[in-house]
Amino acid sequence: MAGALLLGTPAIGMAAANQVQSESAAKANPFRLGVAGYTFVNFDLETTLKTLQQLDIHYLCIKDFHLPFNSTDEQIKAFHAKCASYGVTGYGVGPIYMKTEEEIDKGFAYAKRVGVKLIVGVPNVELLPYVDKKVKEYDFHYAIHLHGPDIDLYPDAEDVWKHTKDLDPRIGMCLDIGHDLRNGKDPVADLKRYQSRVFDVHIKDVTDSSRAGTGIEMGRGKIDLPAFVKMLRKVNYTGVCSLEYEKDMKDPFLGIAESIGYFKCLMNNV
Repeated sequence: MAGALLLGTPAIGMAAANQVQSESAAKANPFRLGVAGYTFVNFDLETTLKTLQQLDIHYLCIKDFHLPFNSTDEQIKAFHAKCASYGVTGYGVGPIYMKTEEEIDKGFAYAKRVGVKLIVGVPNVELLPYVDKKVKEYDFHYAIHLHGPDIDLYPDAEDVWKHTKDLDPRIGMCLDIGHDLRNGKDPVADLKRYQSRVFDVHIKDVTDSSRAGTGIEMGRGKIDLPAFVKMLRKVNYTGVCSLEYEKDMKDPFLGIAESIGYFKCLMNNV
């Protein structure tokens, strides 16, 4: 018995040491982990929140299919109460496509009523001066979502930077690392290069660094996710990294769990 206890002691000590190391590493991360609402485009709010609770995720970027633009103040209050009951906070809204000044007005008014100060948006390029005006008026951060090679509008981080570098410093990007890679860019280098304009991050993995790349569970694709986590720390990114999972979107739950588990492991160990 004594021998068994002695043999077990180093293992217990090592497990305790690993736990302390893991907790210490987790505390060193300046960013928060969340989920982009689009991940749950085929599911209602209840299913979304239950999934986030099971994954121990506490931040959600709100999409209008869960909280419509025409929601009343009472409906918005009920939405937040429901999120809070699952330990979830809606930290921003979007992505919202904005093709007219009226749509920009509507998006900013919606975000104000929802009670957030971050809009993930996709405005037509010619409307950027008007976005600049609204950002000054509302004191919001506006993160332009980049979309890779599938559409011409904001294909990568460099393109967003070129369009925003001379605008109000509260206008920047939602760095979608999958689409950035699919347009032949390096998300790690782009985070470093454009850090002052990165206000939101969509984390994911993709099968190839070209237009042919498609979504896959994080850790199985081409993105150097350990290097990306290290860069998040190096640039002291204090926003949210939200999983936008786009594989098997009608049955995504195992892939979401695998991806979140993988990323949490990186957060605690790299």
